[in-house]
Amino acid sequence: MAPPLVAVAHGSRDPRSAATIAALADVVRAQAPALDVRTAFLDLSAPRLPDVLAALHGAGHRDVVVVPLLLGKAFHARVDLPSMIAEASARLPRLSVSMSDVLGPDPRLSALALGRLAAAGARAGDSSLGVILAAAGSSHAPANHAVSTVASSWAALGWAGVRAAFASAAAPDVPAAAAELRARGARRIAVASWFLAPGRLPDRVTEQALEADRSAIVAGPLGADASLAELVLDRYTAAATAHVDLRYA
Repeated sequence: MAPPLVAVAHGSRDPRSAATIAALADVVRAQAPALDVRTAFLDLSAPRLPDVLAALHGAGHRDVVVVPLLLGKAFHARVDLPSMIAEASARLPRLSVSMSDVLGPDPRLSALALGRLAAAGARAGDSSLGVILAAAGSSHAPANHAVSTVASSWAALGWAGVRAAFASAAAPDVPAAAAELRARGARRIAVASWFLAPGRLPDRVTEQALEADRSAIVAGPLGADASLAELVLDRYTAAATAHVDLRYA
């Protein structure tokens, strides 16, 4: 029997966030109907990961694959989640928990963000438009650099300019990025989302974008998309295969 997939998101006090994660899990289940797919959260939403792992252990499972619904390798992916898994494993010695890689970087994320931007009304080749790729931001510089790399890969799409911006913990913020793009010739601003789900930080990005440009185009979060579900399953499969290889090598 394939080990259950536990998709772990950060969590939010905003109920739209958990609803989006639940919808994404439903898309994953539709693509892999024989797989036991659970959702869990690091904080702020329920159920939390330790509770989900304890329930799986109680149901007799011996192997579990945790897939972080995180777009980059910031603090939550590098510290919080591994620590939580280690603590749970110490309490549940008969449960073997493996963790997959985070979702990014992957070309499907970039394509999905561009698709959301196009759906919001931003046309490739519009030289009057400055595009901001907005992400949460991190104190871990490589995580911010990864977002900037995605933004740089969009430079050939014919806009006046493309710039990454961050809602917290890193610079530039959305107003500063918008000012930079206007200095480079942009007459209008569009904001692409590097967020999985709605919440406080995406709302902050939207507010700042509309303050900078009352007619700004603001794309929605990546959300419960089939390509994202496919990526979750790919991360699961890679981790599950590696786990079996290690156990029986």
